[in-house]
Amino acid sequence: MNAPNTLLHDLAEVTIRRASVSAMDNNAYLVTHKQTGAQVLIDAADDAPALRRLLASAVGDTSTEPKLALLATTHQHWDHIRALKELAEETGVRTAAGTADADGIREQVGVDIDVTLDHGDVGNFEGFDLSAVHLRGHTPGSIAFVYRDPHGPTHIFSGDSLFPGGVGNTDRDPARFASLYDDVVARLFEVFPDDTLVHPGHGQGTTLGAERPHLAEWEARGW
Repeated sequence: MNAPNTLLHDLAEVTIRRASVSAMDNNAYLVTHKQTGAQVLIDAADDAPALRRLLASAVGDTSTEPKLALLATTHQHWDHIRALKELAEETGVRTAAGTADADGIREQVGVDIDVTLDHGDVGNFEGFDLSAVHLRGHTPGSIAFVYRDPHGPTHIFSGDSLFPGGVGNTDRDPARFASLYDDVVARLFEVFPDDTLVHPGHGQGTTLGAERPHLAEWEARGW
């Protein structure tokens, strides 16, 4: 059974909420700035009514009216974009995804990506930023979105590129695995400290510190 809307983190400047949707336990995340009301929804995975409830659940998180600013997508796989078209048409807000996945999203659900993201791009919203980390391998354009909390640990929304216990699925392709593993190590583990929180595309979260001791094991097994 999918979990109800959950307030994961009530931070100094933003809240982070999560809803689990679909039989695949896809996570959709909502970041809301407490003062400005600016919001980013990460992965409109499925079940538009549930995502509307997620948005509604954050009304009390801000001292002003919430304003959805962006529908951000971590990667092009079908289970992460099933509600994207409905929400994009309903809200009229911009969409964003990795450059190399934009065509795949358009072909599958008929949504043109307004903002194509490459490694290091930064989205500026009213009161907070999200930076894009390109993690090649699960899909060509997979993006992790990073919120650097000025008052506490960093938060990484990793899509299907990093989970508790390993990197994302690369279909046992050695080249794809090497690409994803190398990017995850170089662009996440070598950049952010152990207290960094990881919010994956399915299931429960973790920290870089909890996973770091197992990197050599992941590399050796090849998945």
